[in-house]
Amino acid sequence: MTTPVDPQVQALLDEMAKLPPIHTLPVDIARQASFPQAPKPAVHHIEDRTIPGPGGDIPVRFYYPRAGDKMPALVFIHGGGWVIGSLDDYDAICRNLALEADCVVISVDYRLAPEYKFPAAPDDAVAATTWVFEHADELGIDADRIAIGGDSAGGNLSAVTTVRTRNDLNLAAQLLIYPVTLYHDPLLPSHVENAEGYMLTIAAMDWFMDHYLPDESYRTHPLFAVGLTEDLTDLPPALVITAQYDPLRDDGEAYAARLREAGGKVECWRYDGMIHGFYGMFGVDKGADALSRSAAWLKETLNA
Repeated sequence: MTTPVDPQVQALLDEMAKLPPIHTLPVDIARQASFPQAPKPAVHHIEDRTIPGPGGDIPVRFYYPRAGDKMPALVFIHGGGWVIGSLDDYDAICRNLALEADCVVISVDYRLAPEYKFPAAPDDAVAATTWVFEHADELGIDADRIAIGGDSAGGNLSAVTTVRTRNDLNLAAQLLIYPVTLYHDPLLPSHVENAEGYMLTIAAMDWFMDHYLPDESYRTHPLFAVGLTEDLTDLPPALVITAQYDPLRDDGEAYAARLREAGGKVECWRYDGMIHGFYGMFGVDKGADALSRSAAWLKETLNA
């Protein structure tokens, strides 16, 4: 029996149906869109700074849940189709992750398309993650307990960074929230079943990628289609979160299966009745549950 769309999510979809679809908007207007954010609990302290990157300074925001030294950390890469999204858009999620996982969260404001096309975003993600490792002592972070994670495009960049740095960095975990991994293939069932009507649409995905990738041939580039990576061995434990009514559902689940086949330690949680973007979504119980459960998984994994 198919689980229907969750009533809390359906109410949001009904409201969004009154708005113009994102793929019909200019980029500057799309970037102004906002959604109700979850409560923003106080953390011990927050610090905004810039770090050096391959294309100039990268803005980052540090969330410290408490005073202390040698704490675990999460490098967080936000979503938004590589085109939209910001540190402020993910402030509530990062605060909650820092507190519930009891780790320092470093939110990365990588370069966005179309001003900076692929591979600017993955290059910034690698640079920021490497910088955190190199400066762990001064940041009060334990270099043996650094994870990476993000949602959607951020999940894609997190997975790509994990693969790219496996021989150089010792990432302890990867948290992949409905990541893009195989979008070149239009025959994945979820691309067809959930093509429209569930917030993220196929038309929107094409809009994002037309801005992000230099041309369609890059849809199979290994720094984009991470699910095509031949060798997925020697990667850290992974948690992959997917949503039933998400075009990217099968991207995440196929990647989780590949990681498992390669001998990795993998958990994959599908949230029935949910849509893309539900993680941490204000007023959606399963969104709060996904954040709390993943934070608990992260805390356990980083302290194993």
